[in-house]
Amino acid sequence: MAVEKKFVNDGYVKASMDEYFAKQLSRAGYGGMELNRTPMGTQIVIYSEKPGMVIGKAGKVIRKLTRDVGIKYNLENPQIDAQEVKRPELNAQMMASRLASSIERGWYFRKAGHNTIRAVMSAGALGCEVVISGKLTGSRSRVEKFVDGYVKHSGKPAEELVDEGFAVAVKKLGTLGCKVRIIHPDVVLPDSYRVKESSEIPEEAPEVKAAEKEEVPVKVEAAPAKVEKVVEEVAEVAEPELVEEAAEPEAAETEEAEPEMSAEGEEGEESELIYVEGSDEVRRQVNGVWQHKHESYDYWHPMARVHKEAKE
Repeated sequence: MAVEKKFVNDGYVKASMDEYFAKQLSRAGYGGMELNRTPMGTQIVIYSEKPGMVIGKAGKVIRKLTRDVGIKYNLENPQIDAQEVKRPELNAQMMASRLASSIERGWYFRKAGHNTIRAVMSAGALGCEVVISGKLTGSRSRVEKFVDGYVKHSGKPAEELVDEGFAVAVKKLGTLGCKVRIIHPDVVLPDSYRVKESSEIPEEAPEVKAAEKEEVPVKVEAAPAKVEKVVEEVAEVAEPELVEEAAEPEAAETEEAEPEMSAEGEEGEESELIYVEGSDEVRRQVNGVWQHKHESYDYWHPMARVHKEAKE
């Protein structure tokens, strides 16, 4: 339990020292303290609105504070440094002291609370909360709360990001507790977010766009037998020139696939070559389709009735 006792004792010393400084430096605008233990001694930083009053004439006040703190809290080589708070409206302890002082001077608690909220939010704070508790207007104690902006109340952000100050106002009916909680302007809350405008959204890379727009070529291969059948059907109605033009591309594709056609059929079946008398035309039958070759075309192509009608 030695370690636990040490932590509890350190926390008690810090809280008790904070109360002692608030009591001794109330006129100087006390705004909190920081306690750091180093190998060379204990370093104490006091924040106030009027650091000159903390130091005193020729350092008389700060030397007295150093001596009293060392004796009262049994600190080794304490060193006190006074720093000025440039924006008192964003210091919770200072605003709590001001609120308690205004209530003691006779201000109505509601007016004092709203003035405190207005001053803090005008300084640029993200949120502020003022809580006044005690005998406000009658014999019964009650609590009044004033909130503006966004304030965290629980969890780790409430402990680390929220500045809290407390002061006591002494009235005839009794004492009033004044608590002020402030979230500073430069604090980044864990649940904060920002909606990006359409102009801020980055455009897609040009390479990705080109890849999406690139069309994949589709290669369509038709069966030669079906194409020849279609050409024959067209030949019944079309003119001879159109038939020859329709037959030429298919013959060209056949030549690319088979540069030199032999007397054998496409599926390996042998076909008999028939030579026409009185001309250089040669005919053959492949898969039930008659093909011929003559001096007008050097490659094999299907026969059509157009040829016969032209000859007749």
